[in-house]
Amino acid sequence: FEWIDARDTIAPEGHPQRSTISHRGRSSVPVANSNTDGKDVPEFEPFGLMPRGPPPLKEFLDIWDVNMLNQPNEINKRNHHTHLYATENLIVRRGQEFQIRITFDRPYKPTQDHFLVEFVIGSYPQVSKGTYIPLRVDEELSGSWRGRVVQTMDNMVTVGITPAPDCIVGRFRMYVAVITPYGIRRTQKDPSRDVYILFNPWSPADTVFLNDEAERDECILNESGIIFYGEASDISVRPWNYGQFEYGVLDACLQVMDRATMPLVNRGDAVKVARMASAMMNSKDDDGVLVGNWTGDYFYGVAPTSWTGSVEILLDYANSNQGVCYAQCWVYAGVFNTFLRCLGIPARVVSNFYSAHDNDGNLRTDIILDENGKVDKERTKDSIWNYHCWNECYMARTDLPQGFGGWQVVDATPQETSDGLYRCGPASVHAIKHGQVCYPFDAPFIFAEVNSDVVFYQRNKNGTLEPVRVNKSHVGRMVLTKDIGKESARDITSQYKFAEDTEEERTVLQKAEEFGCSRIQSTLPPADVEMKASVQDVMVGNDFQLSLEFRNQSDSHRTTNVYISGNVVYYTGVTSSEFILKTQNVTLKPFELVIVDVKSQEYLRKLVDQANLHFIITGRVDESGQIITAMHVVSLHTPKLSIKVSGTARVSEEMLVTVEFTNPFKFNLEDVSVRMEGPGLMLAKKKQYSLIPTNSTLTWTESFKPRRSGQAWLMASLDCQALRQVYGHLEVNIQP
Repeated sequence: FEWIDARDTIAPEGHPQRSTISHRGRSSVPVANSNTDGKDVPEFEPFGLMPRGPPPLKEFLDIWDVNMLNQPNEINKRNHHTHLYATENLIVRRGQEFQIRITFDRPYKPTQDHFLVEFVIGSYPQVSKGTYIPLRVDEELSGSWRGRVVQTMDNMVTVGITPAPDCIVGRFRMYVAVITPYGIRRTQKDPSRDVYILFNPWSPADTVFLNDEAERDECILNESGIIFYGEASDISVRPWNYGQFEYGVLDACLQVMDRATMPLVNRGDAVKVARMASAMMNSKDDDGVLVGNWTGDYFYGVAPTSWTGSVEILLDYANSNQGVCYAQCWVYAGVFNTFLRCLGIPARVVSNFYSAHDNDGNLRTDIILDENGKVDKERTKDSIWNYHCWNECYMARTDLPQGFGGWQVVDATPQETSDGLYRCGPASVHAIKHGQVCYPFDAPFIFAEVNSDVVFYQRNKNGTLEPVRVNKSHVGRMVLTKDIGKESARDITSQYKFAEDTEEERTVLQKAEEFGCSRIQSTLPPADVEMKASVQDVMVGNDFQLSLEFRNQSDSHRTTNVYISGNVVYYTGVTSSEFILKTQNVTLKPFELVIVDVKSQEYLRKLVDQANLHFIITGRVDESGQIITAMHVVSLHTPKLSIKVSGTARVSEEMLVTVEFTNPFKFNLEDVSVRMEGPGLMLAKKKQYSLIPTNSTLTWTESFKPRRSGQAWLMASLDCQALRQVYGHLEVNIQP
């Protein structure tokens, strides 16, 4: 059956506001693109003409009750791994049987009685679109949905229903209908009988099937995560509450697809869902979830470094229908990860250290030097992100040749447009590693993020540029994700690229060049002087030393003027200000070590978000004219938050959590925001402090009652204009 809205008429002339009804002349009904829209199904649907008066239906079955078996400890949620979702509705996974129990007014007689279990989603449901599924359980069915009578006992019938492994993912309305000679008599609309159907990574028939139990549990069932940031040789961690099972999050994720006006018929395709969501996580062009901000001014929203999880963001978006302020790459990745895991697509957050932003596919980041070997800041426009976070989701790619399924890169951070929207992926990780960047989606851009060269050019007096130095190993230095079941990092760089200067890498670059991605081809003269920069771990506000190590590999002395440029940079590599510029004459013996002292007062007042310092050291050897270069990023460490709990760690028992922080700096911290939350423990809470004087301690205590048993994390953050990225987390074991 189909329902047609009589109000869908052609707009009168002069009323452009009704021009959204554009299906007329193209199709008989609009495209169904909302999970929530839907009209009431008639309680009685007659067959043909009806005699006057009500039909005699007393001799046929009457439905007294429908039990969805939807409690967390019952068969459905246990078998479908959905017992953690904080909702009373039944949540199941496609391609796997679930059961309902129907109570009739008398015992069921298979040869005499006939009934349907109907599933409806959206407006204008149609069998051909997969939005109306009339499941007759007492005879053999055509189609990929299946039903059977599992058990009969007195007046109760237990029915087993198996959704198609490629069916639409969303919230279905469910009805039970008895078939009579006069028509169909069905149950009334009851939201408590609605069924959520999700992707199923446990089913081999589903395109998101992941045949690794430990990884599947990590990438679907784990609500707490670690996101890595900082610098490749100095990794820091921030905890993140994905909270995919928290109350309201599943509905918020479905609402994201509704806001995207994604046709319901496309919502069973994991590739299309992931690509749609990569656009909808940002609000750049489509009223998406998060508003990006890299300016450092967060007066009208929440600083990206202050967030501790996705739940608050998604619920705010669902309630306000407006983009939530503000986000940077790890916030986009954290919320995107929640969306994917919540719908049943295995997903993880990935951090690429020294990530190139290449919008022309030339695999090159250019740094321009003047004739003396000093960086020409006016002409140097390219930058490299110290790190960049994106997501990987696991799925088969039936749209690609065999072998390109598995982990796929998706990125919600708005960097470049793809097919007219700010989105990226899904792109096969296997294709990226092997240079097969011709396959959709956006593989050349991601290939460049991990494979670009850093090329130093010398500007000659006639204005021409000559490549004088190439660093082929700086970009894509390390790709990390959270290890399975641990808090440590898992290095997955080898899944993206072969080792530098190997035969496999050369073959990949040749293959990528066939599709328009090419590296610089110039042959540079061998160098007899090498330079390396290093710094020990540095806390914000501390003085430190920059060590420059020179290796003179010739038999003679070498002399050079070394230019040391220290810059305060955003984590995207964009320079905010230069805080140090020194010139030092160095006479190089076969080995020489130069120490440069950096005082805190030189950089402290100029710090921006995430406290990164970028040193570029260049010089020209007088005897040979050779250009020497080195780059080093210093991630300034911040103090940690202390988190303690007290009370009985048991479900529904009151506990206390205390967050402590001591200001170790020689200056006061003003307008300080503190947040804490924990999946299954407590929703996000926040508190503002106008002032934390130097050497004083902040103490904040809150009560909470755990909602479920098992291991869980409490997470907290402290954030203010003068100090970003202060985090802490604590694992708590809750008893039943």
